[in-house]
Amino acid sequence: MTPPSPTQLIIILLIVLLLFGAKKIPELAKGLGSGIKNFKKAVKEDDESTTNKEEISQVGETSQIKQTQATESTTQNKADS
Repeated sequence: MTPPSPTQLIIILLIVLLLFGAKKIPELAKGLGSGIKNFKKAVKEDDESTTNKEEISQVGETSQIKQTQATESTTQNKADS
């Protein structure tokens, strides 16, 4: 599929201008821009929360390993006594 020619683009722009009017087009562009901005912000927040959850789970696993090692060493010390 070939991209539209410049003539076809001009015709499409004229039709859009007739349908929406000169005042509505900047409002539509502003709404589209704010929607994209909000979407990017939401994706960034979701990535940060996912990263934080992974870090918390890694810290939890580390503390569980330390607790297990401490329990094993206590058990070994009692067995040695």
